[in-house]
Amino acid sequence: MRDLSGPERLAVAREQEFLDRALLRHDQLLVHLEREIRDTSNDHAGKARARGLRQRYEELRRSRDGLVFGRLDAQDGTVRRIGRTGLREEDEDADPLVVDWRAEAARAFYTATPLDPQGQARRRHLRVDGATVVGVNDEPLDAQSAEPGGDIVGEGALLAALGQRRTGQMSTAIATLQREQDDIVRAPATSPLIVQGGPGTGKTVVALHRVAYLLFTHRQMADQAVLVLGPSARFLDYIAQVLPALGETAVVSSTLDALIPGIAVGRAESRRAAEIKGRAGWQPAIESHVASLRPQPQDLTLRWEGESYTVSEEAVRQALRSVSGRPYHHARRVFTEHVRQILTEAVVERREAMLTEVEEGLEDVLAVFDRGAKKSIAPAGTAVGAEIDGTMSDDEVDDLRERIAGSADIATFLRGWWPDLDPQTVLAQLLHDEARLRRHASAAPLDDDEIALVTGEPAGWAPSDVPLLDAVADQLGSVAEGAGENHGTEDFVADRARADRGWIYGHVVIDEAQELSEMQWHMVVRRCPTGSVTAVGDIDQTEAAHRHTSWDEAVRATLGERWTQADLTICYRTPREVMELTGPVLARAGSRNDPPRGVRSSGVSPWESAVDEAGLPAAVVQAVTALGERWAGGTVGVVAPDRWVVPVSKALRAAAAGDVPVLTATGAKGLEWDATLVVDPHGITRQPRGWNGLYVALTRCTQELGQLRLTGEEPLSFLPDE
Repeated sequence: MRDLSGPERLAVAREQEFLDRALLRHDQLLVHLEREIRDTSNDHAGKARARGLRQRYEELRRSRDGLVFGRLDAQDGTVRRIGRTGLREEDEDADPLVVDWRAEAARAFYTATPLDPQGQARRRHLRVDGATVVGVNDEPLDAQSAEPGGDIVGEGALLAALGQRRTGQMSTAIATLQREQDDIVRAPATSPLIVQGGPGTGKTVVALHRVAYLLFTHRQMADQAVLVLGPSARFLDYIAQVLPALGETAVVSSTLDALIPGIAVGRAESRRAAEIKGRAGWQPAIESHVASLRPQPQDLTLRWEGESYTVSEEAVRQALRSVSGRPYHHARRVFTEHVRQILTEAVVERREAMLTEVEEGLEDVLAVFDRGAKKSIAPAGTAVGAEIDGTMSDDEVDDLRERIAGSADIATFLRGWWPDLDPQTVLAQLLHDEARLRRHASAAPLDDDEIALVTGEPAGWAPSDVPLLDAVADQLGSVAEGAGENHGTEDFVADRARADRGWIYGHVVIDEAQELSEMQWHMVVRRCPTGSVTAVGDIDQTEAAHRHTSWDEAVRATLGERWTQADLTICYRTPREVMELTGPVLARAGSRNDPPRGVRSSGVSPWESAVDEAGLPAAVVQAVTALGERWAGGTVGVVAPDRWVVPVSKALRAAAAGDVPVLTATGAKGLEWDATLVVDPHGITRQPRGWNGLYVALTRCTQELGQLRLTGEEPLSFLPDE
């Protein structure tokens, strides 16, 4: 630990005194919450209250590490401490002891500058190790402190955080969020927000902290859960600790491939097949296909208590027309109710006709007797005269309706005429029947070669089939009554949401959103029809097979004009020395965007070495070993073309080089290491969308970048702009 100056030592002592007080109050509140939870009643209101108390308890428990990280000194002398969660004083009327970072009162901590101090005189960042304050960074907020182009908030604390070793897990950034990041975190969530940001601009940090902010600001979102979609399981592991550390548990994390319960991707596919099946035209094709599977109008003859009743073709047609806009199985449930009602009315009509006949017949028989004789022979309890009026009572009709509704025979008959359908079977029928595909896919549109490619694919589901399956499942709806609907606010909402394909989320976050196909965007919109979506990505890092090269092209088919874009323009993670290499690469990738502006230097120049093909695996082992020694306590990652991933991985394992990931550029999306070794960069560029992939590969490091190119290849550092 570095030696502290006298003034800083005094400041640290004062902040330590406050942190001790805050930690004591934190522990008191935990004990108080435990007691309240234990004493809560077991009725409905009590259970609801206990859920809220347990959520607050969990949030408070997780917030102890790094409880206080900042301080705002206002021009009027008011002092506010900023922390992971809010802490109230024992006196309920007093100002909060610690202000939650998401509260409006804390916003100036992230947005105030010397040119726009927002009533603040000073911002202080605390460096805390466990329960110990180890240092402070003070930032005066007056005009004399303003620097030209100074758009970094808390620069000292930010650069210190960025200079720390990487651990393989993303950490929170609530102490160092920047102004343009905070604006996005707190933006309204009423319509889709697309966040464009180059490497190192903090897209993922912004997205995850936005989840925490929204759950804090809109408490009802916790009842619906938030869905976080990432590009890979490795990426989800990397970010797994961020939201729990922020106290949020009502979150489901998934890849798009794993979003449908019970469906697993079992085979790879060509880029061409992925592009074809990612087009938005499959949505109307699937709607047309599923609609064609509904039964056609005809007379339906039902049996009830030994008698036959016919529902006419015209009545069936009208009932079918009334449910035409509903999912297949839901439409059948409503149609079945219509038919049961028609049957009930038919049975009532026939019985009342029979009662009328009996009454008229009885009156004819009794007419031969005189009135006195008729009265004397009437059996006790026999209804006569006005009592036999040929009409069933309301109770009798209700009883009949309930018995018809509960009839297994009628249910079996109607399910035989309008059968259950399985999404996988229905999609397989469409994908492997050329005539059927031609009939329904005119909206796609597909040419002969594309139809032949799709129908000729092997069995099993590929990644591009998952959104098609989701579309089919959505059109079919669930067989079970009430499935796919959010119910109640029970505990473990994330577990219930994860198990239900039809769950409607309060908000959806998508990372690496530039990779989504149009059909995958449909999957997203189904899970949040309100449009409360945050999508972060970099259109210049797109590697997927889809044809879009701009956000408008990517989302127009599903979102239309109903979205806004925000831009992150500053690169905090990737050193300036590395970002200076990316201009020519972006130009080759056909970028329409300016690269983000690097604001930090690692002091380490990127380097390149040439090696022959036979010696490349051994050279990787040597380079990785050296990088690991230079960045001890941190992480090293290797990015390579497909053909080198396996041999390089084997060489590193054989050399016991440690747990060093070897990934393609696609697999490295969203990840970061202290040092990155890019293997055969020219080989990366020769892959589909290879210049985009190389842009990804070059920008994964926080400190040092090395490249191993094959002998005879030109150094990329001398690549001319185009």
